[in-house]
Amino acid sequence: MRGVAGEYPLDAATTFAVGVALANWVRDHPAAGGTTMNPEVVIGMDTRESGPSIAGYVAGGLASRGVKARFAGLITTPGIAHVTRTGPFAAGVMISASHNPYRDNGIKIIDHSGFKLPDEDEHVLERDLFGFLETGGRAEPAHLEVDEGLDSEYIEHLAATLPTGLAGMRIIVDAAHGAASFLAPALFERLGAVIECIGCQPDGRNINLNCGSLHLGGLRERVLATGADIGVAFDGDADRALFVSHSGKIVDGDAVMLVTALRLHAAGRLSEVIATVMSNLGLERALRSHGIGLVRTPVGDKYVLQEMLRRNAPLGGEQSGHIIFRDYATTGDGLLTALRVFEAVRESGQDLDDLTRELEIYPQLLVNVRVKNKRPLEELDGANREIRTAEAEFGDAGRILVRFSGTEPLARVMVEGPDLKRVEHFANSIAAAIQAELGD
Repeated sequence: MRGVAGEYPLDAATTFAVGVALANWVRDHPAAGGTTMNPEVVIGMDTRESGPSIAGYVAGGLASRGVKARFAGLITTPGIAHVTRTGPFAAGVMISASHNPYRDNGIKIIDHSGFKLPDEDEHVLERDLFGFLETGGRAEPAHLEVDEGLDSEYIEHLAATLPTGLAGMRIIVDAAHGAASFLAPALFERLGAVIECIGCQPDGRNINLNCGSLHLGGLRERVLATGADIGVAFDGDADRALFVSHSGKIVDGDAVMLVTALRLHAAGRLSEVIATVMSNLGLERALRSHGIGLVRTPVGDKYVLQEMLRRNAPLGGEQSGHIIFRDYATTGDGLLTALRVFEAVRESGQDLDDLTRELEIYPQLLVNVRVKNKRPLEELDGANREIRTAEAEFGDAGRILVRFSGTEPLARVMVEGPDLKRVEHFANSIAAAIQAELGD
């Protein structure tokens, strides 16, 4: 669930109903974790001003059905996933809208294994949620006090993944005034790094505001001004991370996957990487030069994770910086990603410029076409002629992806290739053909 805080579906009645529905689900799934007699759910949030209220109403709904809530307070989404998986909890709830502005918020539910609920369980929750709303039941928030030990245990877990530490490493951290504002400095300083933190003064309304992983300009300026070894930027709930090298180069999720894949491959741990259709062709070609395959999925971290589990792959992710390391976590984790990148820099004796030098980023252009209907793409003769022409010209040095948006009346045309002018030409010609056949 995601929307404007205080408005449906994030109004008091509906968020209370989420707690009721989740409590029913917990009671019906005693094998999920905890005990049948005294089940517990852990709740965490990012720094949005609406977080405590939503947490209180969700906890109130849980309590109304005899399920206790423990409150982690400010914590990252992957932190809640870890605490849920390793603690005595039947489920976890994260209150965050990730990279959205502060007015938005959301509720994400995680099962005892640390994974998002499957679709069939979400449907059960929705049924119970709407059922409660139809009864007009009273919504009363619960009083919550922060259990400080929950996020501390998460930090200890992360620190244990890098026993060699970060002594003397100079890092600029941009926490987006979000969930990592206190956890990131605490973790990196605990490991011995010298930290300067920007975007680490949350006031409830400044989350993601001209900072964090969506706005890297300020981080880049500080890295260059201070001569820091590296900069890292998180989003609001810190499930993703992007980087700035010592020279000011922006290092995205594709580059992170290359750097970390090569280390895993050298250790005999990896033969393929799972990424989405949006990852750059340059990543695919760089991996292939080392004998590593790239398996593509639809856009979305859940599809990446599903394919990782199916193939037992240790590494997958998205260009946005949402990277999953299955040896350590069940979800993308920006703090964990940062540790793996810092580890690669320290142990190789190279900086991020050197480690990402062989990644040639191919020009990529995305054009959106508003459509009246979503007829099957194979029925669009004109568009398919343009696609075949582009494929013939690019060969294996280019890529064309045409798909419909799942949420908007749009066809998305992505073209990638070695020459920007040809990329623009074909992206526009394919888009024009779709416009002629489906445009409104």
